[in-house]
Amino acid sequence: MEEEIVIVGGGIAGLATAVALRRVGIRALVLERSDCLRASGAALTLGPNAWLALDALGVAHKLTPRYPVRQKARMMNVATGAVQEVSLLVNNKGGPITVHRKALLVSLAEELPSESIRFSSKPISIEAQAQEGPYTIGLEDGTVITTKVLIGCDGVHSFVAQKLGLAEPIYSGRMAVLGLAVFPEGHQVREDVLQLLDVGKRGGVVPLNDKEIYWFISFNAPKGEAIPEDPQEIQKQVIENYAKDFPPEYTEVVRHCDLSTLTMNPLRLRLPWDVIFGNISKGNMTVAGDAMHPMTPDLAQGGCSALEDAIVLGRHIGESFIDNGKLVPAAVAGAIEGYVKERRWRAALLITASYMSGKAQAGGEGGRFMKMFRDSIFYRFLFRKFMGIADYDCGKLPAMDDQNKTH
Repeated sequence: MEEEIVIVGGGIAGLATAVALRRVGIRALVLERSDCLRASGAALTLGPNAWLALDALGVAHKLTPRYPVRQKARMMNVATGAVQEVSLLVNNKGGPITVHRKALLVSLAEELPSESIRFSSKPISIEAQAQEGPYTIGLEDGTVITTKVLIGCDGVHSFVAQKLGLAEPIYSGRMAVLGLAVFPEGHQVREDVLQLLDVGKRGGVVPLNDKEIYWFISFNAPKGEAIPEDPQEIQKQVIENYAKDFPPEYTEVVRHCDLSTLTMNPLRLRLPWDVIFGNISKGNMTVAGDAMHPMTPDLAQGGCSALEDAIVLGRHIGESFIDNGKLVPAAVAGAIEGYVKERRWRAALLITASYMSGKAQAGGEGGRFMKMFRDSIFYRFLFRKFMGIADYDCGKLPAMDDQNKTH
């Protein structure tokens, strides 16, 4: 098989990049190792920066009518019961919106021809035939694909990132469990975001509609701590151990979890200097999303930044394609260099801010001082500044004439 562009990974970054390229007249083949769209993660929160990117992709209108904008959050100190409200409005503009992860993936996939996504396709080898490609990709099922451009959107443990020589992500010292609770008869939880703060732990609930609630908990954990394979055992551990001091309203939400949506994972990040100085690209091979900049979820910027990547990469490659009337390897390599230059520092900033925000909100290792800092200083004075990182416009995609449109 021969392709113009291959994208490894059919998650948010991969599908969004494929849509961005399609908008500028370029067909890309997405290789997804699963046998269907991955919906792990249950839900995710998207800030104003993500909605600008989704608008540029032409899919925001599919999602915004279904979910409310979050204007404030209630932060409860588990030990004292004290509650303080914080604004979620970004620089007095729009607030975040929490959506079903699968709804986002489906909205993106609907914009692509069905043959653009190849499921059950796991790369096991990548070979460059020259400095700027083409690249030969060997799949687990024996299929061999040759492509001019290779984009890795294959997550935290990216095979493409390994081929580029990027340093492996590191463990942050925290684990996270999340899921989707279902109340067939409806729930009575307030629409506001609620976060529960304990020493070294932070949980939260976000109602998605009148019958479903997204919930999560993150906590400090030693490296290598075993993760139960049975979702029911994970649920039990949350109720009886990790959230045992949380109010009963929280554990009741966890009890209603649809176990098929429950996940438990170590939180990892790529060190900012590895993003700034590492090989984000080589010739016509690059990475996007978690494959480039895995980060902790504390500012809800993982999915948002993946959507930013898609627009920026689509813009740079699209401008090259429109200027040359086709994909010229040397020109595309220059376009990818432009993408990397634009994204390095932004990604490093997001990783750093997310990690610092997580450390501050956990209020753990520093004892009473860190708890005081979190409750009296961080949420009162610093939280909105950290949230301001979502006040970012990654730009638009280039317009094309009718001659360059895909068919």
